[in-house]
Amino acid sequence: MSIRIAEELPYLRRYARALTGSQSTGDKYAAATLEAILADRSLLDSSLSPKLALFQAFHTVWQTTGAPIGSEPVEGIEGRAQTLLAQLTANTREALLLRSLEEFSFGDIGQIIQVGEDEARELVAIAYQEMSKSVQGRVQIIEDEPLIALDIRNIVTDMGHTVTGIARTQAEAVALGRRERPDLILADIHLADDSSGIDAVGELLREFGEMPVIFITAYPERLLTGEKPEPAFLITKPFEQEQVRSAVSQAMFFASTQTLNA
Repeated sequence: MSIRIAEELPYLRRYARALTGSQSTGDKYAAATLEAILADRSLLDSSLSPKLALFQAFHTVWQTTGAPIGSEPVEGIEGRAQTLLAQLTANTREALLLRSLEEFSFGDIGQIIQVGEDEARELVAIAYQEMSKSVQGRVQIIEDEPLIALDIRNIVTDMGHTVTGIARTQAEAVALGRRERPDLILADIHLADDSSGIDAVGELLREFGEMPVIFITAYPERLLTGEKPEPAFLITKPFEQEQVRSAVSQAMFFASTQTLNA
């Protein structure tokens, strides 16, 4: 069980970061969950699958904190995020991320956050309604596969955002970002000329400072190593439209992500 739990840990960290909008805060909650399990093994339900048991344990810790986000006043970007989070219906973002990012069934979501299956379904619907009120912005796409880039563009524009352009290489991405500064970047890792989407994003972040970034890649293991700064928002190819919609809403909602600039 310990080995199987370890295999699911990168996905818990991904979820925790998306939930909190912060790499450091998300990792702290993931670490706190492991510490709680070590202190009390009964926290991990052995009758469940390792991933379901781990996420259920995480939510026990998450809810036990009382006010996981916003317990103390914080200035700047994190403070703005806390203000927005305080206005949301309880458990809606959790349910949305569990469904769209981690692809749990509504029954599993209910088990994780301790509500009924129908209520879990309703929470996801409410989350989409509330997230749709988040600010609309300008989105840059870094993707070398034309059909995928077109699909992402259509999803983003259908949500009411403006696409500043699509870049196929690192050089194109940097030039596009400088020409039309985006509010959000959606990026692949491996680009057309074997250049790096990671490097492109890093260059733009160094120039512009904090900016929300979502990586959409067939190689998530390159960003979930635990050995370097990692993204708060990460989608694995092949993806579902719901996953992109959710991640874009989350990223725009927080208007920041701590990725590759630590």
